[in-house]
Amino acid sequence: MRRYHAGTDFTRAHSIAELAHMARRRLPHFAWEYLEGGAEEELTLARNRQAFAEVSLLPRTLVPGESPDTRRTLLGEQKKLPMAIAPTGYNGMLFRDADIHLARAATERGLPFSLSTVSTSSMEQIVQAVPDVDLWFQLYSMSDPAVQEDLLQRADALGCKTLLLTTDAVLLGNREWDRRNFARPRQLSLRNKLDVLRHPRWIRQTLWPHGMPSMANLDRYLPFDQRNAAGAAHFIGAKMEKQLSWEFLARLRERWPYRLLLKGVMHPEDAERAVQLGLDGVVVTNHGGRQLDGVPASLDCLPAIAEVAKGKLSILLDSGIRRGTDILKACALGADAVLLGRATLYGVAVGGQAGAGHALDLLSHELRLALTLLGQPDLNQLRASRQRDATFSVS
Repeated sequence: MRRYHAGTDFTRAHSIAELAHMARRRLPHFAWEYLEGGAEEELTLARNRQAFAEVSLLPRTLVPGESPDTRRTLLGEQKKLPMAIAPTGYNGMLFRDADIHLARAATERGLPFSLSTVSTSSMEQIVQAVPDVDLWFQLYSMSDPAVQEDLLQRADALGCKTLLLTTDAVLLGNREWDRRNFARPRQLSLRNKLDVLRHPRWIRQTLWPHGMPSMANLDRYLPFDQRNAAGAAHFIGAKMEKQLSWEFLARLRERWPYRLLLKGVMHPEDAERAVQLGLDGVVVTNHGGRQLDGVPASLDCLPAIAEVAKGKLSILLDSGIRRGTDILKACALGADAVLLGRATLYGVAVGGQAGAGHALDLLSHELRLALTLLGQPDLNQLRASRQRDATFSVS
């Protein structure tokens, strides 16, 4: 295993792995586990990385390519890079106003930013702070129709034209690592309280002076004295729609007049049904290995989904992306773009907007360099071939 420099200057990080190392040192243990951990034995968490390692690259030589073309058509629009910020929850525990910092970093680079229902900055705060953001909103379906309708109306009023319905987290996965950090629900163990005191910089940057942030999108639905982390967590647990179905999705398709993506697809038959319902895209994901342990990597599922859905809707992929070569491999196997979760969270945890931007720049530089070294200067011309041992080669 490689050892990374233990410094704190994120601008000296040369990879996402180094940013992760810095984030681990900066964050208290419970916050790091929240960011990094997976479900149960973390088999799927590990598989997400291993799947990328098993795809080999087969370069061609004597191909000019100093300025590779990384443009990609996504949801009918051309993007400079095949990347967007994924929706991730409770980011304010990593860095104050982390969602705003992520939105600014993405917007500076012409990339979409996805905001979670359980974000610590509200959608209104995001648009106020970053008026030109390409805002995507990730919806956790609510059992209270009035709450869900209000969320949709708020997103519409702010000019959000892309909605992602997450369907693989109506119940939280068995995250044993999370429970071990708490003496009881939302009450840190003594050991973790003492560990927090060892991180004064995190306390100053994240907790001071108002304490743990709430889930700002949900504040208006809570009594005033419950507008805090505990109250919001209880609300989302109680109000999450547990009976999601294709009929629900069909009704949402009728209700939402703009772009609608289904986030949580791993089976090709589900991708086919998404096509039939007239959805605009799917996100191939196992929720970063945080839900059902033992499922395949997102990348493992991608080729079969691309076979039935490519060209009929946009295909995005997340989970396990740490290198520009990972993005290259995902695109070769059928993705139109990738959603970045942990990779940019490491950056924001150590450097706010600049740290998130550094993570994005590392990945975009690696992607361009990899295309040049591969002898394939056009991202759209990548080819993937299945080898005899069932792995893939990209050329």
